[in-house]
Amino acid sequence: MDLVIDFILHTDKYLNDIVAQYGMLIYAVLFLVIFAETGFVVTPFLPGDGFLFTVGVIAGTTGGGLNLWLSMVIMIVAAIAGNLVNFHIGRYFSAKLNDGKQRKWLNPKYLREGHEFFEKHGHQAVILSRFFPIFRTFVPFVAGLALMDTKKYTLYTFIGGISWVILLTLAGYFLGSFEFVKKNISFIVLAIVGVSLIPVFAAALKKYLQSKKV
Repeated sequence: MDLVIDFILHTDKYLNDIVAQYGMLIYAVLFLVIFAETGFVVTPFLPGDGFLFTVGVIAGTTGGGLNLWLSMVIMIVAAIAGNLVNFHIGRYFSAKLNDGKQRKWLNPKYLREGHEFFEKHGHQAVILSRFFPIFRTFVPFVAGLALMDTKKYTLYTFIGGISWVILLTLAGYFLGSFEFVKKNISFIVLAIVGVSLIPVFAAALKKYLQSKKV
């Protein structure tokens, strides 16, 4: 876990070292990190927003050592593939849970309500969750568990994945030319994660306060 935390805080150092020592291997690392973050329910701790930003910074400051456009294409493919794998894992477990057997810990009503929610609000949930840590890992699984329409889910996954990768990577690429950004990437990565979590905590606080009023 210490290695993971160090990687998140000093992603630029690790990626620069890989570019310098292993060259093309960097593209495999980009794919694996982005794919794993959303492809497996158990890896929400992997870097996402900050990772994309850092990749953009490195692409703009290594003199071609890391190709911006190739990096974005690879990460877009990884983001979409990860979401689709996670979604189908959810559908697999949904089939297991809907096998007609009674389970004390599972109320079938929750699965029906989940299905109705994703049919009505799936486009917002799938696209917007891409920009929020933890949510982008669990929403695909829950959408699959709730049996969201596969074609709709795939469309929204493409929109969310492409937008997420392009916006954050290009932000790093263009802002990376500033000396302050280059010298304070770790701080900026933490700030990006913090800002992206604000709506999550705000929603949780609002729900908590509303429950106190009841």
